[in-house]
Order: sequence, then C-alpha cells, then structure tokens
Amino acid sequence: MSDRKPLMPKATAVWLVENTTLTFEQIAEFCGLHPLEVKGIADDDPNVVKGIKGYDPITSGQLTRDEIERAEKDSNHKLRLADLKVDLPESQTRRKGPRYTPVSRRHDRPNAVLWLLKNHPELKDSQLMRLVGTTKPTIQQIRERTHWNSASLVAQDPVTLGLCSQIDLDAEVKKAARRLERERKEAMKDAARGGTLLPTEETTGETVQRPATEILQPKEAEVRVETESEEAARVLAKLQQLSSGKSEESDDEE
Repeated sequence: MSDRKPLMPKATAVWLVENTTLTFEQIAEFCGLHPLEVKGIADDDPNVVKGIKGYDPITSGQLTRDEIERAEKDSNHKLRLADLKVDLPESQTRRKGPRYTPVSRRHDRPNAVLWLLKNHPELKDSQLMRLVGTTKPTIQQIRERTHWNSASLVAQDPVTLGLCSQIDLDAEVKKAARRLERERKEAMKDAARGGTLLPTEETTGETVQRPATEILQPKEAEVRVETESEEAARVLAKLQQLSSGKSEESDDEE
C-alpha cells in the first residue's frame, strides 16, 4: 500500500463523513488520522472541525466513485488513491524542530502543555515541543506556575484541540516509556556491580575507637580442668602451708 496521503486530509475526511457511508476506520486510514478524530468530525466537535469545509476527493482526482462504492460494500477494504495524472514533486521531510501551529490555535497551546504535564510527566520538554509547537521557556513557566496566565489555564487534551494527532501522542508516550525502562535496567545493573554494602566506618568515614585494654591485653586462656595428680599436689601444698603457719605461731608463743 502506498504511503501517499490525500491533499487536505482533514477536509477530505469531512467530505467523506458527510457524503459516504464509510466507517471511521476506513476514513482514518485513508486520510492519515485517528479514528477518534474522524468521530469528532462526525459529531461536529468544534475543537476538531472548526472552520473546516469538506474537500471533494473525486473532483480533485484523488478518489474514484467506484473505489468509494467498493469500500462502502466491504468494511475491510482500504481506500486507495487514484493514480496521479501529473507528476508532483516529492514533499520534503519536515525539518526537526517545534511543530507549526496555526495562529488561530496558538492560544490553546498553554492548556495543552498543562494537560501533558499532568497526564504524561514522563515526556521530555523536547517531546512536548514537537507535539504542540511550543517553546522550552513556556513549558518551564507552566511547570513552575510562573506563566503570565497560570490562573486561567485549563488542562485540555492536545488531540481534541487539534494541535497534534493521537498517533503522534501515542508514539511519543511509547518512546518515553522505552526510555524509562532502559534507565531502570541501567540503574539495576549499576546496583548489581556495586556489590554488598560497605561497613559503616567505610561509608561514613568514622573510625570506631576501641579500649586500650581490648587492644593490648590478650584473650584470657580457657579454663582447664586439673588432673587428679595436680589436685593432690595442690592439696598437699596447702596442708604444708597450714602446718608451717601453725609451727610459727607456737614458736612465737614460747
């Protein structure tokens, strides 16, 4: 299937909703929109179709009546652009940087930024800039509540405001989720490489002072049970000591 999309895709979607019985998914696939955007067109949501008039893809040579009828009969059939009768120059890839936002919708950007900060705090500032076409200082001011209009800001979905598509938002959210998962795994690897915890004196730089007696004095010898011969010798020596003491006392009395 070709990657080419119709000219004025949202205006083409408006015409297809009003003039055909195609499903939201068929129209969304053909125009490069999200089904919820097509549903907003069908519901006359002013945030989606405000000021947009339908653009007939048949008279512009982008679709044929037979192709539309075939898709109306088979909800699984995907619309195909008609072969171009003239060669159009290839569109240049959009340069990196903030998305261009029409002047009529620029006042909605702070509300969209506030919504993104509340519902998707994992998004980087560069991702917010790509989604709604704002600037980094504005994002910082809204985050810190220093924006000149902070008291009046109301969080609003940038998709319903028409500042970005649901597809773009989902892609940025998935990218942020992959980044967080990668950072989590790296942190786990760093913790594993760190090994076990170090002793307190090594981590705090404090040394534990031990008593001098504990350092200088050897451990006391374990108590040993004396043998019978040693016990007899000890008793005999005690008796001799006592007898010598009595003899000395008798000499003193004389």
